[in-house]
Amino acid sequence: MNMLDRRHFTAALAGGLLLPPLALAKDTALPVPTSLPGAAQTAAAKKEPLVLLVSLPGCPYCEVVRRNYLLPAQRDGSLQAWQLNISDKTTPLVGFDGKATTATAQIAVWKAGFTPTVLFLGPQGQELAERLVGLGSNDFYGAYLDDRLATARKVLASVR
Repeated sequence: MNMLDRRHFTAALAGGLLLPPLALAKDTALPVPTSLPGAAQTAAAKKEPLVLLVSLPGCPYCEVVRRNYLLPAQRDGSLQAWQLNISDKTTPLVGFDGKATTATAQIAVWKAGFTPTVLFLGPQGQELAERLVGLGSNDFYGAYLDDRLATARKVLASVR
């Protein structure tokens, strides 16, 4: 194999290895709310907490939480999950107080500056369960998520 052929082969191989994760990243995005009260009311109407992922573009741990836990549960209808980008300073967002804000500003108010952080919120923006911060262990993350969801659902049911 001559040098030019090796370069083409290497470029094709690298492209083949890079394109699937890039395509996967597009497929694993959760919806981004324009209104937190609206998203929370949609979830509450289904008797579910609003599950909100505080994410950072390019964060591999955020991707694991989205791809392995939140998206499958959202697709099967067992939860209402959304995401906010911690570095988004421009996209308008209606906060729980009804005022215009951004994801970055709202995340600062929540003091949720570590990614990934999963919040479990009620219709007025109250935290219904302890937030899930980081991704300590893939082995137990599903159990931690299930535990927080059960707590949030119990609290939500008692608030009605």
